[in-house]
Amino acid sequence: MIQSNDLRSGMSIIYEGNLYQVIDTSHNKTAQRQMIIKAKVRNMRSGSVTELTLIGGDKLEQAHIEKRPMQYLYDGGDVLVFMDGETYEQIEIAKDKLEWELNFMKENADVTIVLYESEVLGLNLPEKVSLVVTEAEPAVKGDTATNAQKNAVLETGYEIRVPLFISEGEVVVINTTDGKYSGRAN
Repeated sequence: MIQSNDLRSGMSIIYEGNLYQVIDTSHNKTAQRQMIIKAKVRNMRSGSVTELTLIGGDKLEQAHIEKRPMQYLYDGGDVLVFMDGETYEQIEIAKDKLEWELNFMKENADVTIVLYESEVLGLNLPEKVSLVVTEAEPAVKGDTATNAQKNAVLETGYEIRVPLFISEGEVVVINTTDGKYSGRAN
């Protein structure tokens, strides 16, 4: 058990039967009143963000989240299959739970699976990934007065905006947080 005063960004807690990850906290203490703590939290099962109002000294249960490095093996139709590199244990995760992450994963990619008491909550991707451009619109000569961009399709099927000088077959670096072009791969 932890006290509400000790909440910090990144902690995982159980509150009223829900599993939350703390995003941000603020403390408000006025004279002759108990401290009020407002915690901005993300529900780890649904992904929704809400704000909890707690009183200083409230007891909360800390959730022990396990993060295991695994390798993405293959797409099994409506599930994705991952393997632990040490134990060779395989885990299947429903494809609809990982729609965003699927845009940046290719076979044999290393990811981190997030678990709570053997319940799979999701996965963490590396901050940036390198992917091959499979389709790119041709650049229009003389169209470089501004930061001009064109559409391109990556090897995972994800569509992205890239600078005009990027062509088919090039490897680009993509930010997995917002899905935007970040640069060329070396």
